[in-house]
Amino acid sequence: MTTLGLLVIVSTATALLTMALGVMVPALAMGKAITQALDAIARQPESEKAIMRTLFIGLAMIESLAIYVLVIVLIVLFRNPMLEYVLTP
Repeated sequence: MTTLGLLVIVSTATALLTMALGVMVPALAMGKAITQALDAIARQPESEKAIMRTLFIGLAMIESLAIYVLVIVLIVLFRNPMLEYVLTP
């Protein structure tokens, strides 16, 4: 196997692992945030609007982490900076 082929396989495997972790961790954080928000609403129903507003802002921040991971994975897959070092003599 050539160095280029090995680099492509390793970067693809790393991208898959990164994407898996980059989706699982924010999903767990979203689940925990929603659980805590529902618990807070059950304890204080009169503050539902404030809790929901804060929850949606927090969920948007958590979701942005997953989007950043996706962008970085796509950069690694389609514009891998390490390929330049392998291809130059």
